[in-house]
Amino acid sequence: MPLDPAASAELVDAMTALCVGAAQAIHDWKGQGGVHTKSDGSPVTAADEAAEAVIAAGLARLDLDIPVISEEQAARERPAAAGENFILVDPLDGTREFIAGRDEYTVNIGLVSGGIPMLGVIAAPALGLLWRGIVGRGAERLDFSTQTMSAPQPIRTRPRPASEPVVITSRSHLDARTQAYIDGLPGARRLACGSSIKFCRLAEGAADIYPRLAPTHDWDIAAGHAILLAAGGRMIAPDGAPIVYGSADLIVPAFLAFGDPREIKA
Repeated sequence: MPLDPAASAELVDAMTALCVGAAQAIHDWKGQGGVHTKSDGSPVTAADEAAEAVIAAGLARLDLDIPVISEEQAARERPAAAGENFILVDPLDGTREFIAGRDEYTVNIGLVSGGIPMLGVIAAPALGLLWRGIVGRGAERLDFSTQTMSAPQPIRTRPRPASEPVVITSRSHLDARTQAYIDGLPGARRLACGSSIKFCRLAEGAADIYPRLAPTHDWDIAAGHAILLAAGGRMIAPDGAPIVYGSADLIVPAFLAFGDPREIKA
């Protein structure tokens, strides 16, 4: 799997088209019910499955010859071994927000190489926004509908402000350990948000810190991690170690994401 600049640019365009197609599939199923519970207790809808089908078919047409690990597929059967290069897909991140009628749900596709996210695309169908990035080549945001797409606008993280940094928190998954970490940030302003949009707000300079000190799956965060890195940010484990994808259980125990790469608080 070549990861040279030209190949990466072509791949991010292809993944952008797949995210837009999945967004249309979600729109078509919105409001039609069909909610059931997976074995881990989390909800899944017909829209999740429709979006996954669009992405799976599109990636098969690209004939990349690398493993694809998708959330809903992983719920049905054990995923294939990750390997050196692999793609992570969350076809509808923020299913609880989607069911509740909120706008904060996303489609996520990320490429991982050597355990590190290198490329990511995130679409927010209800907001008509799409973020994408290639590590080392920058990140950008686009407005989209199923018929049109704007010219891309470059985005960058911002330096952490001297006072009142914005800490972005999960709307549906705020655990006690993360809450305690936030309480230890003097003067921080809190911004609650659903799904992987949290990474995108960091990447475009609208927030400064995103802590999650509870486990999450690789497919929930890989695309956002790639976009954040491409935009100039940083993400580490609470002990300062790098985040590595592709473990046997495909789970990241905890992380701290920063817009300002000079941030050292852990």
